[in-house]
Amino acid sequence: MTESKALRVGMVGYAFMGAAHSHAWRTAPRFFDLPLAPELTAVAGRDPERVAAAAAKLGWASAETDWRRLIERDDIDLIDICTPGDTHAEIAIAALEAGKHVLCEKPLANSVAEAERMAVVADAAAARGVASMCGFSYRRTPALALAKRLVDSGALGSIRHVRAQYLQDWLTDENAPLTWRLDKSKSGSGSLGDIGAHIIDAAQWISGQSIGGVSALLETFVKERPKGGDFVGLGGRGGAEAAKGPVTVDDAAIFSARLDGGAVGVFEATRFALGRKNAMRLELNGSKASLAFDFEDMNSLWFYDSADEPNAGFRKIQVTEPEHPYTGHWWPVGHGLGYEHAFTHQVVDLVEAIAAGNQPAPSFADALQVQRVLAAVEASAADDSCWTKV
Repeated sequence: MTESKALRVGMVGYAFMGAAHSHAWRTAPRFFDLPLAPELTAVAGRDPERVAAAAAKLGWASAETDWRRLIERDDIDLIDICTPGDTHAEIAIAALEAGKHVLCEKPLANSVAEAERMAVVADAAAARGVASMCGFSYRRTPALALAKRLVDSGALGSIRHVRAQYLQDWLTDENAPLTWRLDKSKSGSGSLGDIGAHIIDAAQWISGQSIGGVSALLETFVKERPKGGDFVGLGGRGGAEAAKGPVTVDDAAIFSARLDGGAVGVFEATRFALGRKNAMRLELNGSKASLAFDFEDMNSLWFYDSADEPNAGFRKIQVTEPEHPYTGHWWPVGHGLGYEHAFTHQVVDLVEAIAAGNQPAPSFADALQVQRVLAAVEASAADDSCWTKV
């Protein structure tokens, strides 16, 4: 058996997404037979002590304090961007122009103009055999991948309705600290871009239709938060006496939409839904059948087939069979997967595309379409929910 050629990875950022991506790079070749062998070559972060500790903990061979050094290194083939959105464009463009493959977390950028520049550079890089992909990881959840397979097979018939929600509750405490996710200059938007981007991408990908217009509203419930405190997970607890700063992003985003294939849609994203921890939900109603998914029950897909009338009802598909997307590489039937597995599947698909000389999906062009929807939602909300074309 011949040894696979190495794919040497440099990652920028090492917090929440950095940990998830590190786990994926380490795990993918241990469960999947990959045509290239990922190597965790270097991770970059600004704080020397913290990035060194992260490298040791997450399995990276070395650490850098400047992302530019990763791009300059001859022993790195791919740049994995796990930083806040305000840095994505600069890093991705520099990496692609230097001939490095790029995996960039979502949303692609903080503005349509940035995303357009990134897509142009990605197209030029693709002509030279350099790959780029945006990290909409929920595409790699087996149940959602199965939903896509069912829609593509024609099982649902013509798609008529799309309902998508992403509900979390980690910001409901008004004293939670002011993190970068609440600063528009760093994050681009709030719940809209942070989690709403996921349901926009998933809805468009699974339905095979693009959002062409929206009517939207955005709301910020807590206008200012403590600048310091105890940071735990994505949020934490702010100091009671800490100075406060303004929240400059949305806490909730709601919009109706028309899709270019004739479907209508309703979308909701918030981090203020008490009791909902990670309820990323999608329902599609077609002319023949319907399907429904909730990430809080991520190993299941609900399916209703009108051909079963008069005894029809939603049936639960346990998505753990060897024939289901990705699952045959893991555990015996009935032994479910978790949040981290989607990132592993993302690595698998990316590595296989690079090895085959193909451009992976979702492309930067796909992510640009999502960025345009985000911009249309903001424009509509700023104009009394006026109908706004994407």
